[in-house]
Amino acid sequence: MLTALLVAAALDPLALGHRAQTEFMTGKVDPLCEQFTPELRAAFPNGKADFQAFQASVFLQAGAPIGEGRERAWRVAGGRYVFIQAFLNAPAGLQFSWTFDPAGRASGLLVGQPKPPVANPYETYQLKTSLRLPFTGRWTVFWGGRTVEENYHAAYRDQRYALDLEIMQDGATHAGDGKRNEQYYCFHQPIVAPAAAQVVEALDGLPDNPPGVMDPKNAAGNHVLLDFGNGEYALLAHLSKGSVRVKAGQAVQAGDRLGLCGNSGNTSEPHLHFHVQDGPKLFAGDGRPAQFLGYKRDGVAVERGEPSAGQVIEPN
Repeated sequence: MLTALLVAAALDPLALGHRAQTEFMTGKVDPLCEQFTPELRAAFPNGKADFQAFQASVFLQAGAPIGEGRERAWRVAGGRYVFIQAFLNAPAGLQFSWTFDPAGRASGLLVGQPKPPVANPYETYQLKTSLRLPFTGRWTVFWGGRTVEENYHAAYRDQRYALDLEIMQDGATHAGDGKRNEQYYCFHQPIVAPAAAQVVEALDGLPDNPPGVMDPKNAAGNHVLLDFGNGEYALLAHLSKGSVRVKAGQAVQAGDRLGLCGNSGNTSEPHLHFHVQDGPKLFAGDGRPAQFLGYKRDGVAVERGEPSAGQVIEPN
């Protein structure tokens, strides 16, 4: 049972993550394991003994910590927290990435070497196309921004400035147990053209994965690739089977419906993947930063901006 202190900490992902990381670093396995979701517990079949062995193996390989670590957190879902610490045998550091559910329980932990953002020739690029948000209603940026901590896409050339977008209510992406796509708030929500464009590629017919199941052979799933001109192309990916309304060669206007948000391709739950790139070949070339016009960010009007992790965004 969660203590009142833990429930309060769940409102602050920095405090919640700091507590979990401190318990991990100091070997306080018992209280830490009590905060796990059933899904995270399932990753350690023998319970606390397996997790303790995992924790011990990290420090056996890394050695003693060196200096102070650095931490950062985002209010997405229950919360996401990243801690980077240098160690004797890993002077470049290890990155500990925690996720939490809306109840404040630890739902995931990844440990690995931190990746730097990939070099990109468009760091200061200003998009020539005037973009609107590619949806209606209020969505949350789950992955987005220019650092790898807030946006894992930043480590990849073609997706350098990509966004993963979901709809959240009360800190959760879905109702119920989340085992069915229909329980996710963004599933089957309309996805629209962010600007006037010509359709380069449109794919439909791939199934929507059950949540937790991924299709790495079809990374983008059902998708639409748009040509805005000026060497600017946009990918809108993971659309729902049977929902894509457009075909290659077709002209679209800003706000035209392209399809419905789905869970097709290399995705574990329904969401929209969006990025701008500099060529017409899928997952090739370099990503370009995408600035959107005339939207609200956390309830405040924005004339032009780049959404980043944890922000709630909606068209004006």
